[in-house]
Amino acid sequence: MADAPPILTVRELKSPDLHAGAPFASVLVVKKLQIKTAANGNAFLSLELGDRGGSFSCTVFGDSTFFDLIKNAGDGAVVRIEGRSDSFQGRFSPKLLRATVLTEEELAAEPGLVDALVERAPEDGAAMWAEFQTFIDAIGHDELRMTVRSVFEEIGETFRWAPAAVAMHHAYRHGLVEHTLHMARACKALLPLYTEVDPDLAMAGILLHDTGKTIEYEGTLATKRSRRGILQGHVVLGYQLARKHGLKARLDADRLERLEHIILSHQGEPEWGAAVYAATPEAVFVSMIDNLDAKMGMVQRALRQANEADVFSERLPGLNTALLTRPVTPPLSA
Repeated sequence: MADAPPILTVRELKSPDLHAGAPFASVLVVKKLQIKTAANGNAFLSLELGDRGGSFSCTVFGDSTFFDLIKNAGDGAVVRIEGRSDSFQGRFSPKLLRATVLTEEELAAEPGLVDALVERAPEDGAAMWAEFQTFIDAIGHDELRMTVRSVFEEIGETFRWAPAAVAMHHAYRHGLVEHTLHMARACKALLPLYTEVDPDLAMAGILLHDTGKTIEYEGTLATKRSRRGILQGHVVLGYQLARKHGLKARLDADRLERLEHIILSHQGEPEWGAAVYAATPEAVFVSMIDNLDAKMGMVQRALRQANEADVFSERLPGLNTALLTRPVTPPLSA
C-alpha cells in the first residue's frame, strides 16, 4: 500500500519546497463556495479553502465524485482533502483527488484543530479590548461618551470576536476590534495636526463606524453576510445603532446628526458602500483614516503570510496589485 500523503498547512502548501505534482493531504475550512457554470453548460464549484495561515482557490468540476458532498456542506464546512500540487496563472491551485467533510464529532475529537483552522488577529484579543475601553473613557463630551458606551453594552461581546470583512481586510477573528483600535490610535496621533476636527466627535465616529458589521456578518469558521447584512448593509445598520443609543443618551440633535453622518459616509465613495459623501471635517477625517488602515491591514496580512522565498504576494484585490514582500535592504555596516 502506498504511503499516505503528508498533511500540510496552507503555508506549507504554498512553499516553494513543494514541487508541482507533489501529493498532499490537508484539513481546511471552506471559506467561500460559489456554484458557477462553464461555457459548455456544466456546473463547477469555485472554492476558497483555508486555515489559520492563509487560503487558496481551487475548482471542483461537476463530474467529481465529491462535487455534491462539498456543495451541500457549504461555507464553513471543514474538509479533509487529498490532491496534487499545481498552479494557475502563478497562483497555487491544486488538483483535488479526494475530499471528505468532517462531522462536529470528528472536530471535537481532535483538540486544537479548530484553533488551527481559524485565523486570528496578531495582537491579543483581551489586551486590545482593554485598550479599546480607554478610548471610550477618554471621550470628554458626556452624552457622546454615554452613546458610545451604550452601543458597546449591546454589541460588545460580538464586536470583540467579529471579523472586519468577509475577505478584503482584517478578515479574521478579532479583526474588527483590531481595525477599529488601530484607527483610534491613528486618530489620537493625527488630531493635533487638524484642529478643525472636533476630537470627541471624531473618536466617537471611529469607535462606532463599523459597529453594523456585528449584524452584517455571521458564521463561526467562515464569514458570510446575514439576511440583514444583505438587505441593509453595515453602514445603515451602524447608523441605526448610533441613532438608537444617541437618543437614549439624550445626545443633542446637532452632534447626533454629525455622528450619524460619519457612519453613513465613512466608506468614502458610493460604489464602496457609502450612503453619502463625507461633508463635515470629522467625516472626512474618519473616512481617510478608515481607508488608510484598511489598506495597511491588507499589507500587514500579506507580509505575515509571505514565505521567505516570496518576492511578491499574490494579487491583492483591495490594492489592485501584488505586494513586494521583501524587506528593505539593510545598510552596509561601516
